[in-house]
Amino acid sequence: MFKKITPDRYQPGIGLRPGGERPDLEPLIVTLYRAMYESIALHSRLGINVVVDVWHHDVYSESRNILPTCADILKDLPVLFVGVRCPLETVMERRIATWNMGYAEDGSVPQPVVLWQESVHVPGIYDLEVDTSELSSEVCANSIRKRLEDGRASTAFRRIADIAMQDDLVFGASLVSGIDL
Repeated sequence: MFKKITPDRYQPGIGLRPGGERPDLEPLIVTLYRAMYESIALHSRLGINVVVDVWHHDVYSESRNILPTCADILKDLPVLFVGVRCPLETVMERRIATWNMGYAEDGSVPQPVVLWQESVHVPGIYDLEVDTSELSSEVCANSIRKRLEDGRASTAFRRIADIAMQDDLVFGASLVSGIDL
């Protein structure tokens, strides 16, 4: 939703790829992520269930520290941080099937795709991981639901926020985050 409501002049908004291709948008990207996460936090505090499907990275023209900032906003709320993995070969098959575009002219994987795959799983701290090349959407959703229902505390966002504060680390990550489904 946030990407869809972003005015054209600010696109791709929070979908900005790694690589520093639009440094003019980067300060706005930080603000957009903060606004989204503050909204998520408010919904959670009001007892409204929220599911978020968004990806993070910190490969901009300079570090923006977005994931630690977002983790700090939600660290005291019931958040399940899920790492969604998929091997590069499967990503390429899906790109070809969906958009009829895939490999570069020389047969290599396009650099933006490689950079995305490498950057969205840093630091790799999750409450749960799923692999969409091995599991269907339904199985992934059921895994998330079971994890939410098992009563174990979710700690990923707390750990990310604490590590960032202690070590002043800079990193990015990917998430599908369900708050109290």
